[in-house]
Amino acid sequence: MFGIIGSAVVISMVFMQLFKRGSIKNFKGENIITKEKKKGLIRTLVGGTIFGLGWALAGACPGPMFVLVGHGITAILIVILGATIGAFVYGLLSNKLPN
Repeated sequence: MFGIIGSAVVISMVFMQLFKRGSIKNFKGENIITKEKKKGLIRTLVGGTIFGLGWALAGACPGPMFVLVGHGITAILIVILGATIGAFVYGLLSNKLPN
């Protein structure tokens, strides 16, 4: 598990550096522009804690939620409903959030 997450972080770091240097372009041949985010310990800790608590309460990685339904674990439907509502609320509030 940690190998998968760790490799994803390393690959993301490499690709972000390639984007910033202009080594990788989009399908139109234009540079990919990345937006700098505000750095802050509090926002990282709060966001990571909320994400981690949600993952822990779900009892599974968000990726295979539909697979769990297909496997007959119907309690995951509550998690899918919560994830859908959360994504909807984020969509409504995203313009008002500080990021």
